[in-house]
Amino acid sequence: MIHDQAESLRKKIEISNNTKHAKTISFVSGKGGVGKSNIAVNFSLELCKQGHKVLLVDLDIGMGNVEILLGLQANKTIVDLLQDQLPIYDIMELGPHNLKFIAGGSGLSNIFSVDKRKMNYFFEEYNRVVQTFDYIIFDMGAGATQSSIDFVLASDECVVITTPEPTSITDAYSMIKYIIGFNKEMPIYVVLNRADNIKKGLMTVNRFQRLVEQFLSIDIKFLGILPEDRAVSSAVIKQAPFALENEKSAIARAIRQLADNYMNRQIVINVKESSTFVDRLKGLLNNKGR
Repeated sequence: MIHDQAESLRKKIEISNNTKHAKTISFVSGKGGVGKSNIAVNFSLELCKQGHKVLLVDLDIGMGNVEILLGLQANKTIVDLLQDQLPIYDIMELGPHNLKFIAGGSGLSNIFSVDKRKMNYFFEEYNRVVQTFDYIIFDMGAGATQSSIDFVLASDECVVITTPEPTSITDAYSMIKYIIGFNKEMPIYVVLNRADNIKKGLMTVNRFQRLVEQFLSIDIKFLGILPEDRAVSSAVIKQAPFALENEKSAIARAIRQLADNYMNRQIVINVKESSTFVDRLKGLLNNKGR
């Protein structure tokens, strides 16, 4: 039955003749508990609702919760792809609004430190889907390590999630500093989650933006402010995406606006002149002797 489902999903994802590559976006946070995965899930759904083809990949191995937030159960995970060398289409799951996702799973101590053979297999499989999707979104684990940072740096763009709490702001600043320490040209967006109200949120955003500009000398782009809303916890309990559970809620309206802001402000990348995600990741790993 699982084989039939994988075959059916494979047929639904026909590789087009389009030469463009999917834009890869990493969702990161300086600390856990800021709502990063929930935002990544609902943001992905909003892009799907706009007609875009999206693949969401849970790279928070052992701690991933994308499938729970979607209210679904994954048959296979990215661990199966690497350990058993399964085809990437066989580990994809189908979510609402035709969202495709790959669950994180467990049983692999560090996906970012697998041997060269397994990583080459990942490259081969990843290249099979880059022309199929418009966006491939990585939900990274909280914080950053020397290994996981390569996936972020190889991405086309990065979205940093923070909350108004001072510790969260500090950790978000540290994350941005860490990223630009390797690549100052990395396009970075910031989302402020769980704001008490728009006025306070804007004050926090402005202070943070000035702080980054003053001490890091970069221009970060704010995608938007997401309010504190009981609809989020209610949706989590029901294991349903908040963007679908209560479309009239403040948080659902805000995530729709967030997606609109992204589509209006996204950075245009000429794939004919720039390297791909796989090319960049290979280069980063080769520089480390892997």
